[in-house]
Amino acid sequence: MRVTNNMMINNTTKNINGNKANQTYLNNQMTTQKKILRPSENPIIAIRALRLRSTLSQLNQYYEKNIPDVEAWYKMADTAFYNMNKILTDCQTKCNYGNNTTITADDRKTILESLTALRTQLYSEGNTDNAGRSVFTGYRTNSTLTFMEDDPEESYDITQSFTYEDISEFKYYSGNVEVPQTLQEVLDGIANGSDRTKSPYISDTTETAYDRIRLAYDGINDIASLNYKYGTTDVTFTGGTEEKVAYYDGKLRQVNANGNPLDDTGAVINDNDGNPVVLDNSAIVTRTVYQGVDAGGVPVAGATLAVYDTEVNWEAAMGTKIVGDGEMVFIKNTGDLVLGSDVSNALKSGRADIQIDYDKTGFTKGELRPEYYYNCTCKTDPDHPVENIRYDENGKKVYEDINFNIGVNQSITVNFQADDFFDMSIYQDVTELMNATDKAIKAHDKVAKLEEMQREAKYVDHQDEIQKWLDAARKEADYADENLGNQLSAGVGKFSKYLKKLNVMYTEIGSRGQQLEMTKNRLENQQLAVEELKSTNEDRELSDIIIDYTAAYNAYQASLMAASKIEKQTLLNYI
Repeated sequence: MRVTNNMMINNTTKNINGNKANQTYLNNQMTTQKKILRPSENPIIAIRALRLRSTLSQLNQYYEKNIPDVEAWYKMADTAFYNMNKILTDCQTKCNYGNNTTITADDRKTILESLTALRTQLYSEGNTDNAGRSVFTGYRTNSTLTFMEDDPEESYDITQSFTYEDISEFKYYSGNVEVPQTLQEVLDGIANGSDRTKSPYISDTTETAYDRIRLAYDGINDIASLNYKYGTTDVTFTGGTEEKVAYYDGKLRQVNANGNPLDDTGAVINDNDGNPVVLDNSAIVTRTVYQGVDAGGVPVAGATLAVYDTEVNWEAAMGTKIVGDGEMVFIKNTGDLVLGSDVSNALKSGRADIQIDYDKTGFTKGELRPEYYYNCTCKTDPDHPVENIRYDENGKKVYEDINFNIGVNQSITVNFQADDFFDMSIYQDVTELMNATDKAIKAHDKVAKLEEMQREAKYVDHQDEIQKWLDAARKEADYADENLGNQLSAGVGKFSKYLKKLNVMYTEIGSRGQQLEMTKNRLENQQLAVEELKSTNEDRELSDIIIDYTAAYNAYQASLMAASKIEKQTLLNYI
């Protein structure tokens, strides 16, 4: 076959271009240090690179974003738990101090001020958030745990469940000395004695101890229903009847619409002159009475519930704060369900379950929102009520866990639900301590005022009368001190219980943190391993590229030189 110059030139050009392309390819490799620049160059490397890059992207998401987010949640929760622990410890310290020391008037005021501040601070810790998302409110991360301001319009129907273990003893005190302001009041009080139907009178402070169940909230509007069950006993109280009563002639009396007290037969009571007795409106108390019925709707003998607005009304109606053995009394403004001895014994021995449905309108700043603790319906907007389910029909808690993915097929819960470590019982306990402290302060102020009156010249001839008032005031102060001491002593144990519950959460956050740390370390190792595999699959060593590039460069230069020699030969060289 005849080889022409054109054929030689074309082949030479083609070889030169091939060597140049190879040199260019290796030059690009040297720049990028990558094995391939396009998937078509090596599909196997390309597919493996896509898989490794996808895996690395997931690992980076977990390690660089998700895990730091979880760490931030835990840091906020841990700080809140630390602060709560300190606050509860301070409360316990105040209780210890007041219980183990003979406290002065200044001590009482200091304790009151400290408890007020600690209560406010404790519940504000419940509003801890992470980047605007509440840590302790379940799925409602855009809402606060407590009411941030007084809200007199907010209204809820609340269902609260109890067991016999929630029954505890509490002491109630009747009688409140009103310090006389004039000599005539001093003398009139002596003349009236302890007759509470007259004013002024010398109050005789008395103490009664009853078992009670305390609702989470005070300031209750009314009880919608109350039910307790044990064994075959199932009693429900609903649909109460309003009635007017008064304490007259040594006992509770029904009062008709005209203000006349009635005797046991329902007849109007007359005075000594035969005229109907008409009571002053201030002596008449309005209460609601419920009759308990069994599961079939049949009234249960002796099962009654009397609902009063305040303890003052309870005392005014009964003459003293007393409840019959088989009866129950509910006080709206304190949220106390007071149990007669027979009722209490039956509920405790029967291991009873109790459920109370009640209405509450108006919440104060710092109170916990009920939707995070109880089944309830917010009816602030009656046209659009909002139902909140905290416990299912079997009584099991509905958890609202927020889970973050921190690895392949691995997630972790980042939030903590407030009812796992505190509830309104702390608020109520601190409030009762504050009330007991305040009452002791006021009782001793009364004693101080009466002692000062004794020293005044205008009472010099009435020392015996002042002394009777003073004795009554000192008795009230002694009871107030005793009650404060009991509350402080009980507070030591209560706050120990709350601290123990909080420490459980410390353990929980610690165990979650350990799990997170182990996952973080594993992801870090996985990142390094995948990075290494990715580099092995995609990258070339620069030294290898330089060697190949040098060889390609030399081949290219050699092809150029060879081409220059070929092109010098023509047909004339062979003639």
